[in-house]
Amino acid sequence: MEIQLLRVRDGQPVNAELSALNDQHLADFETFWKNRLRSSEEEDVYWDWVKKNRLYGSAPNFESYAIACEQMTQGLMMIETRGYRSWAEPHRRLVYVDYLATAPWNRPSLQNPPEYRSVGSILLRFARYRSEELGYGGLVGLHALPRAKKFYDKMGMIDCGQDPEKQNLTYFEWYRQRPSVMDVVESV
Repeated sequence: MEIQLLRVRDGQPVNAELSALNDQHLADFETFWKNRLRSSEEEDVYWDWVKKNRLYGSAPNFESYAIACEQMTQGLMMIETRGYRSWAEPHRRLVYVDYLATAPWNRPSLQNPPEYRSVGSILLRFARYRSEELGYGGLVGLHALPRAKKFYDKMGMIDCGQDPEKQNLTYFEWYRQRPSVMDVVESV
């Protein structure tokens, strides 16, 4: 799927590709991301995308995606498409974002100005798109690393509070209430 990122240095939109995770994306992580993250204080410093893909990549309820731009992987995301339900309405299913990361050079905490903007937000919106495709009404949930909470607030996700079952990480949800039968009847 062709998308556009914003190249910060000149403010220009640049064509990019959002696709299923592949070996080239994992090689970019190993070659270009890993050492730069290891020398940082980022909260995802020990995430190993190669290992995650090996463990979950063939599971039927996991999907992994990447954004590549100018022949380099700019962002990675792994979602679960079954097994999670909304905190607000537990009878409704949602897409759960297990992991979402942008390349080190796209993080203002590591490079100012960053190379590209919109990588994380595009991946998150794609999770919402997958939720729609699966018939879940756009519901998306995730547990946020502490420094990422501001980002999820900015994206309009609902802060549902800390989850003691997930290391007290804050749970966020993109939640849309479905109209009740009475709402539909009253609008006719």
